[in-house]
Amino acid sequence: MEQVQEQQVFSMPRIGDPAPEFKAVTTQGPINFPADYKGSWVILFSHPADFTPVCTSEFMTFATMEDKFAQANTKLVGLSVDGLYSHIAWLRTIKEKIEYKGMKDVEVNFPLIEDISMEVAKKYGMIQPSEATTKAVRAVFFIDPKGVIRAIIYYPLSLGRNFDELYRVTIALQAADEFDIATPADWRPGDDVIISPAGSCGTAKDRMEGKDSKVDDCKDWFFCTRKLDKDKVLNAILKK
Repeated sequence: MEQVQEQQVFSMPRIGDPAPEFKAVTTQGPINFPADYKGSWVILFSHPADFTPVCTSEFMTFATMEDKFAQANTKLVGLSVDGLYSHIAWLRTIKEKIEYKGMKDVEVNFPLIEDISMEVAKKYGMIQPSEATTKAVRAVFFIDPKGVIRAIIYYPLSLGRNFDELYRVTIALQAADEFDIATPADWRPGDDVIISPAGSCGTAKDRMEGKDSKVDDCKDWFFCTRKLDKDKVLNAILKK
């Protein structure tokens, strides 16, 4: 009788879920995640392997932007299924030998998790069997100061990430919390923001007649915007 091999299921946490907890060894010492990062936003991201070119370009970019993310109360944590000594050797090579887009002598100071067992990668659904069974895809998790997952972006092994977008998402998420608004397509600080649709017919009527102080312009009852000054956004977020 033919045996049916049980297929392993790789789950993935969802937006709004608490970030799965783990303890790990990193290039910056042991961490207890997400407890060690309470009060800060975190970008937890995975890369397929050390000593690979796309990953190298990404780590150099993240490292050069670390201060920029830090100003927005956001910390970076990387992961791959390689070992600690591989991580250390790779990061040393990046600093000593690699130059890319004007970046050189780049030192990576944020933690890079050792995950040889793939325990963390599996908890976060970073292993996608159709892409590779032994490498993590390029996953990005945005985790808020309460340890809740607020956004997730996945890229295949062949595609490097857009770091302007990662920073834009970081600022937009915090702006949404700070000002109780939503952000439209391609939003950046200084652009108009979206005010959620009215909850009652009376309020909808007020909006259309320009009597709602929360909005500046309504194209229809469901599409209302408000001006939000760029400096107001950045001062509220970058002061943290």
